[in-house]
Amino acid sequence: MAYSAQVDAFRTLHEAGCFVMPNPWDVGSARWLRGQGFKALASTSAGFAFTQGRADQDVPRDMMLAHLADLVKAVPDLPINADFENGYADTPDGVGANVKLCIATGVAGLSIEDATGRSEDPLYPFELAVERIRAARKAIDETGSGVVLTARAECFLTGHPDALNESARRIAAYAEAGADVLYAPGPKTLDQISRIVAAAGGKPVNALVYGDFGLTVSDIAALGVRRISIGGALARAAWAAFIEATRLIAEEGSFRGFAGNGPSSPLNPFFTEDLKARS
Repeated sequence: MAYSAQVDAFRTLHEAGCFVMPNPWDVGSARWLRGQGFKALASTSAGFAFTQGRADQDVPRDMMLAHLADLVKAVPDLPINADFENGYADTPDGVGANVKLCIATGVAGLSIEDATGRSEDPLYPFELAVERIRAARKAIDETGSGVVLTARAECFLTGHPDALNESARRIAAYAEAGADVLYAPGPKTLDQISRIVAAAGGKPVNALVYGDFGLTVSDIAALGVRRISIGGALARAAWAAFIEATRLIAEEGSFRGFAGNGPSSPLNPFFTEDLKARS
């Protein structure tokens, strides 16, 4: 079965070099990022959740599927990678069924994480976590879509006491289980990122840069990382400016929060011309 043009393009991007895959949260941000020349985009579960008045990890599966379809429609010429959280299921069979629903939205890639979303038991047990990735791999293969599977080890973000070693153990196992790309969000240093790259055994690695860690794209690329995403960082940056401006109005009656505002001129002409190009 021939893969879609977006899947082919996404797979090619992972073959050599390093690319940045930023994370839009709605149609406007997706179109703007496309206009900046990025070659692939990824959804952000947190960024989208905030637009719906929800906390991260509190978006129902069908709402997320509709959002993914909207992003695919918004930038039909670019690959979209889905932040598909934990696959919206605990069991391998449930993950496999939901992965097929995700593929049906037209995404070129999707990630499955090993965080349960439950504070008392934040990570799936090792063996179950590996089986969940195998189930996702099987589901993708059954569709013949070629969608890129990213397996995420959430040890850093869930506060595991030995996060680096446990991430490396899981990454190696997920690579063996059939993941195309490996991803352990949380490392902030070159040494930590290098350990994850080594654990992936030559398969592509995604690094998350969600703050200013003093690292550049070149620094990270030199480690052998193939892909850099930024999660909800852009959405949080927009919200941070919004929160501060509204705080000043509410608490001080001041509009000082608007001092850093730029004119609407970059946005209005861009979206006017962009819409014409889409029509």
